[in-house]
Amino acid sequence: MSSGYAVIGEARGRHEAWSPARGSEIIADHLAMEGATLPILHAMQETFGYVPQDAVPLIADALNLSRAEVHGSMTFYHDFRNEPAGKHIVKVCVAEACQAAGGNATSERIAKALDCAFGETRPDGQVTLEPIYCLGLCSCAPSAMVNGRLVGRLDDEAVDEIAAECRS
Repeated sequence: MSSGYAVIGEARGRHEAWSPARGSEIIADHLAMEGATLPILHAMQETFGYVPQDAVPLIADALNLSRAEVHGSMTFYHDFRNEPAGKHIVKVCVAEACQAAGGNATSERIAKALDCAFGETRPDGQVTLEPIYCLGLCSCAPSAMVNGRLVGRLDDEAVDEIAAECRS
């Protein structure tokens, strides 16, 4: 990105294909932790890119919880997915500070440039576009997170750069 933009972090890597054996291994690695539900969910998502529905009963059985309790934890936190995300994940801040700095128009430009609606993954699996409520970059508004990397001071040039990155 251009020098005028705040950029922090690294891009997200590839994910493994779901398998019950690998899911059980992840659960076993975290089972001894107090409050293991969230660490297991995070590890599942980190490994597979989402939390497969088939993992929920495995987690529930291992932790002596109901499936509803595991599902409740998973759905309470917005970052957990139950379907694979696109190759590129773009999260655009829609909180008040970003809105005040022109974030609504920027959000529309990003959706158009990526040819993807908010809350969806493009049919080709290339991009998932999500709203997010505050990235902590209020002084650099409007802002986004692209493949885990924070980007602030979004303008037309930054939107074009994000779209180009997501084409690769």
